[in-house]
Amino acid sequence: MTRETNSLLVSRAAGGKHAARSCGAATVLPPPGAAPLFFAGRCRALLGGTLRLRSGQAYEGGCPYVIFAALVLALFLSLALMAGCNEGKGDPKAEAPPAATVQPDLDANNFKVEHPEQFPIVAAVEYKAAPALNVTGVVQPDIARAVPVISLAAGRVVEIKARLGDQVKKGQLLLRVQSNDVSGAYQAYRKAVNDELLARIQLERAQLLFSKGAIAKSALEQAEDVAKNAQADLDASMEQLRLLGIDKDHPSGIVDIVAPISGVITDQQVTNSSGVQGLGSPNPFTISDLSYVWIVCDVYENDLDAVRVGEFADLRLNAYPNQVLKGRIDNILPVLDPNIRTAKVRLEVANPGMMRVGMFVTATFYGKQAETHAAIPATAILHLHDREWVYAPLGAGHFKRLEVVTGKMLPGNLQETVSGLKPGDQVVSNALALENTLEQ
Repeated sequence: MTRETNSLLVSRAAGGKHAARSCGAATVLPPPGAAPLFFAGRCRALLGGTLRLRSGQAYEGGCPYVIFAALVLALFLSLALMAGCNEGKGDPKAEAPPAATVQPDLDANNFKVEHPEQFPIVAAVEYKAAPALNVTGVVQPDIARAVPVISLAAGRVVEIKARLGDQVKKGQLLLRVQSNDVSGAYQAYRKAVNDELLARIQLERAQLLFSKGAIAKSALEQAEDVAKNAQADLDASMEQLRLLGIDKDHPSGIVDIVAPISGVITDQQVTNSSGVQGLGSPNPFTISDLSYVWIVCDVYENDLDAVRVGEFADLRLNAYPNQVLKGRIDNILPVLDPNIRTAKVRLEVANPGMMRVGMFVTATFYGKQAETHAAIPATAILHLHDREWVYAPLGAGHFKRLEVVTGKMLPGNLQETVSGLKPGDQVVSNALALENTLEQ
């Protein structure tokens, strides 16, 4: 290809470019992959005809230099488009959300009020008391004061005069039993009476004959022995009737069973028309004298050093929590429960009349060395969710709710705090008023 031909191609390409710009074709850019074909078509349109290469072959539709220029232009356009796309994308680090920061929640037991001067502040005072150990126990009857009611005659119950839980007096009729033992005892009694009468007559005759010299002294002694034996048999038969409660002059087949002591019937094993086995078990009734009762408590082995035989403990019944009784430690059983590791501690206490078998009791054992605790007004303690709280001032209208463990009530409407406060700590004197204000 000659220099003139190249000049012609360049001039025609420039003319075609101006023609395309004048017609508005330059305003529309082909996609990057279609750029060679697009510019090749434009080159063919501008040059027209067939172009002969140096090798003598014909190239239909355009000039290689124009195609090369079109390819370079398409490459620049593709790079420009890619650069524009890259400039449109943001920096991932710049577009990432800011790092999350965790802010701790405020203490749920901290509060702020607008007018703290409305709630007076008091200081806890010092209170010295011996260390106390509180354990639970159960009221039980004193076994030594529990007497079974027995029937010496076996038979059938025909009448019951008392029931379980009744208060009875000594000698009071409890039940009646129809028994064949009465007839046997009365028969033995009648025979003993006859034998004793016969032996007495024979003794009198023997004495008379011996005085006349008609019999030997040995016969008299034998008659005396028979008489004594007959009298013994008579006494035994009479005693049997007496034990059965039978009048020898008016015998009956019914045996009356009476109370051996005064007390409360704590067990009943018979009903109407049931049978009794005499001295065999079970016993018809059991009567307990509840003037003195036992309090049996469970004390953990770690607390046994605070319990000593002979010392006294305060007793509070769950049914009567405001009444305090005194009980003496009577015995500490030597065997521990292997499951819960507790020992049975038995206290003996006089029953004022309100203690019943099976009642729950709280026993308080006191140590010998006194401990220092804090005491605050009872109104400063808030009972909430089965716990006890107080409000302590923090300053600037802030108050903090503290959990405490309270003890016994003290004179002057004060209450002991076992833990949670120390003498000198300040608290709100009326916790309920502050609580109501916070709820509003």
